[in-house]
Amino acid sequence: MEAPPVTMMPYLLQRSVLDHSLESLIHRLRGPCDNVEPETFLDHEMVFLLKGQQASPFVLRAPCSMDRAGSPWHVRSLGQSEMRNKNCHALVQNCVDIATSENFTDFLMEMGFHMDYEFVAKGHLFRNGIMEIVVYKIYCILVPGNTDNTEAQSFSYLEELSVVAPPGLDMVSDAMRNFAEQLKPLVQLQKLDPKRLL
Repeated sequence: MEAPPVTMMPYLLQRSVLDHSLESLIHRLRGPCDNVEPETFLDHEMVFLLKGQQASPFVLRAPCSMDRAGSPWHVRSLGQSEMRNKNCHALVQNCVDIATSENFTDFLMEMGFHMDYEFVAKGHLFRNGIMEIVVYKIYCILVPGNTDNTEAQSFSYLEELSVVAPPGLDMVSDAMRNFAEQLKPLVQLQKLDPKRLL
């Protein structure tokens, strides 16, 4: 009898850093991260909403790499965030992510979804063992569908530290907190509740 599949969930710490501190942060990350050059990435992401009788709409996110030829679109659904566990120093959230074909937008529209907004994310990816650290800037798309016509959304970069692991492993969030401590006072990664950002 086969064992049931292990549920994996993303653990996440986040914060932003002002543009003028970017080079200092990149230099700081080179120390504790794996001894390889950080990867760069350029992603296009669309966000779709399905409004029903529930209080808040159902949200699907659809990211795709723009700088890796042949990369598929993904459709991603984020579930409830686990904030009650005081022993866990990171945000833990259910996530379902599937690769899809290019015509997925037609399918979503047929189901009643509509695109709420889209953006371009450009940044750097560092690794430390199973940890991934991304530092990126969000660019608004000024003309729908035209990813060449963009404008920076703010004067800061987002930094996210993430690990994909089974839920309930406090040792994972402990390791993330210890890594985050090495970046202070330049940036203070935190467990942020998405509901407080709305």
